[in-house]
Amino acid sequence: FPSHDTINTQAQSHDWKITRAVDGDTVEFEASFLPPELGKTLKIRVLGLDTPEKAPRAKCEKEAQKGQAATDFTKKAIANAKRVQVELKEWDKFGGRVLGDVIIDGQKLSALLIQNNLARPYHGEAKQSWCN
Repeated sequence: FPSHDTINTQAQSHDWKITRAVDGDTVEFEASFLPPELGKTLKIRVLGLDTPEKAPRAKCEKEAQKGQAATDFTKKAIANAKRVQVELKEWDKFGGRVLGDVIIDGQKLSALLIQNNLARPYHGEAKQSWCN
Protein backbone atom coordinates (compact mmCIF):
# COMPACT_ATOMS: atom_id res chain seq x y z
CA PHE A 1 0.00 0.00 0.00
CA PRO A 2 1.29 3.52 -0.77
CA SER A 3 2.74 5.68 1.98
CA HIS A 4 1.23 9.08 2.83
CA ASP A 5 3.97 10.72 0.73
CA THR A 6 3.69 8.53 -2.35
CA ILE A 7 0.82 8.67 -4.81
CA ASN A 8 0.25 5.31 -6.41
CA THR A 9 -0.64 5.75 -10.06
CA GLN A 10 -1.32 2.04 -10.53
CA ALA A 11 -4.50 1.07 -8.70
CA GLN A 12 -4.40 -2.11 -6.66
CA SER A 13 -7.57 -4.22 -6.30
CA HIS A 14 -8.07 -6.44 -3.27
CA ASP A 15 -10.78 -8.81 -2.08
CA TRP A 16 -11.04 -7.29 1.38
CA LYS A 17 -14.44 -7.66 3.02
CA ILE A 18 -16.68 -4.58 3.09
CA THR A 19 -17.98 -4.14 6.63
CA ARG A 20 -20.44 -1.29 6.00
CA ALA A 21 -21.52 1.48 3.67
CA VAL A 22 -21.00 4.78 5.49
CA ASP A 23 -22.79 6.74 2.76
CA GLY A 24 -23.13 6.62 -1.02
CA ASP A 25 -19.45 7.22 -1.75
CA THR A 26 -17.70 5.90 1.37
CA VAL A 27 -17.45 2.32 2.58
CA GLU A 28 -15.51 0.65 5.37
CA PHE A 29 -13.49 -2.51 4.76
CA GLU A 30 -11.41 -4.99 6.75
CA ALA A 31 -7.83 -3.73 6.65
CA SER A 32 -5.73 -6.55 8.04
CA PHE A 33 -2.58 -4.77 6.80
CA LEU A 34 -2.96 -2.00 9.41
CA PRO A 35 -0.95 -2.12 12.63
CA PRO A 36 -3.18 -3.30 15.51
CA GLU A 37 -3.15 0.12 17.20
CA LEU A 38 -4.86 1.65 14.14
CA GLY A 39 -7.78 -0.77 14.25
CA LYS A 40 -9.07 -3.46 11.96
CA THR A 41 -11.03 -1.37 9.45
CA LEU A 42 -10.38 1.51 7.09
CA LYS A 43 -12.70 3.75 5.08
CA ILE A 44 -12.39 4.26 1.34
CA ARG A 45 -13.84 7.33 -0.38
CA VAL A 46 -14.76 6.79 -4.01
CA LEU A 47 -12.78 9.13 -6.26
CA GLY A 48 -14.18 11.02 -9.23
CA LEU A 49 -17.70 11.70 -8.03
CA ASP A 50 -19.82 13.83 -5.74
CA THR A 51 -22.76 12.25 -3.95
CA PRO A 52 -25.38 14.20 -2.00
CA GLU A 53 -25.02 14.34 1.77
CA LYS A 54 -27.37 12.50 4.13
CA ALA A 55 -29.00 14.19 7.11
CA PRO A 56 -27.76 15.95 9.22
CA ARG A 57 -25.04 17.22 6.81
CA ALA A 58 -27.47 17.80 3.92
CA LYS A 59 -28.29 21.43 3.12
CA CYS A 60 -31.95 20.73 2.28
CA GLU A 61 -34.53 17.92 2.44
CA LYS A 62 -34.08 17.11 -1.28
CA GLU A 63 -30.35 16.53 -0.75
CA ALA A 64 -30.99 14.44 2.40
CA GLN A 65 -33.40 12.18 0.52
CA LYS A 66 -31.06 11.76 -2.44
CA GLY A 67 -28.12 11.17 -0.06
CA GLN A 68 -30.05 8.41 1.69
CA ALA A 69 -30.99 6.91 -1.70
CA ALA A 70 -27.29 6.86 -2.69
CA THR A 71 -26.40 5.17 0.61
CA ASP A 72 -29.19 2.60 0.19
CA PHE A 73 -28.04 1.91 -3.41
CA THR A 74 -24.45 1.31 -2.29
CA LYS A 75 -25.56 -0.99 0.57
CA LYS A 76 -27.82 -3.02 -1.73
CA ALA A 77 -25.23 -3.28 -4.53
CA ILE A 78 -22.64 -4.62 -2.09
CA ALA A 79 -25.09 -6.98 -0.35
CA ASN A 80 -26.27 -8.48 -3.67
CA ALA A 81 -22.83 -8.77 -5.28
CA LYS A 82 -21.08 -12.05 -6.01
CA ARG A 83 -17.67 -10.36 -5.75
CA VAL A 84 -16.68 -7.03 -4.23
CA GLN A 85 -13.17 -5.62 -4.49
CA VAL A 86 -11.53 -2.55 -3.03
CA GLU A 87 -9.40 -0.59 -5.51
CA LEU A 88 -6.84 1.53 -3.69
CA LYS A 89 -5.35 4.60 -5.35
CA GLU A 90 -3.88 6.85 -2.64
CA TRP A 91 -4.16 8.02 0.95
CA ASP A 92 -6.65 10.82 1.56
CA LYS A 93 -4.97 14.16 2.30
CA PHE A 94 -6.71 14.27 5.68
CA GLY A 95 -5.47 10.82 6.73
CA GLY A 96 -7.53 8.06 8.25
CA ARG A 97 -9.02 6.92 4.96
CA VAL A 98 -7.97 6.02 1.46
CA LEU A 99 -9.19 7.09 -1.96
CA GLY A 100 -10.09 4.70 -4.75
CA ASP A 101 -13.13 2.78 -5.88
CA VAL A 102 -15.20 -0.28 -5.08
CA ILE A 103 -15.55 -2.87 -7.83
CA ILE A 104 -18.89 -4.69 -7.69
CA ASP A 105 -19.11 -7.75 -9.94
CA GLY A 106 -16.62 -6.11 -12.30
CA GLN A 107 -18.28 -2.67 -12.35
CA LYS A 108 -16.98 0.45 -10.61
CA LEU A 109 -19.28 1.81 -7.90
CA SER A 110 -18.49 5.33 -9.14
CA ALA A 111 -19.92 4.53 -12.58
CA LEU A 112 -22.96 2.76 -11.12
CA LEU A 113 -23.84 5.73 -8.90
CA ILE A 114 -23.48 8.18 -11.80
CA GLN A 115 -25.51 5.94 -14.16
CA ASN A 116 -28.31 5.79 -11.58
CA ASN A 117 -28.35 9.59 -11.11
CA LEU A 118 -27.17 9.28 -7.50
CA ALA A 119 -23.84 11.04 -8.06
CA ARG A 120 -22.16 13.50 -10.40
CA PRO A 121 -18.67 13.35 -11.88
CA TYR A 122 -16.36 15.46 -9.74
CA HIS A 123 -12.70 16.32 -10.22
CA GLY A 124 -12.01 19.20 -7.84
CA GLU A 125 -14.10 21.98 -9.41
CA ALA A 126 -16.72 23.90 -7.42
CA LYS A 127 -19.51 21.50 -6.42
CA GLN A 128 -23.06 22.11 -7.63
CA SER A 129 -25.85 22.24 -5.08
CA TRP A 130 -28.12 19.20 -4.75
CA CYS A 131 -30.91 21.52 -3.53
CA ASN A 132 -31.75 23.14 -6.90
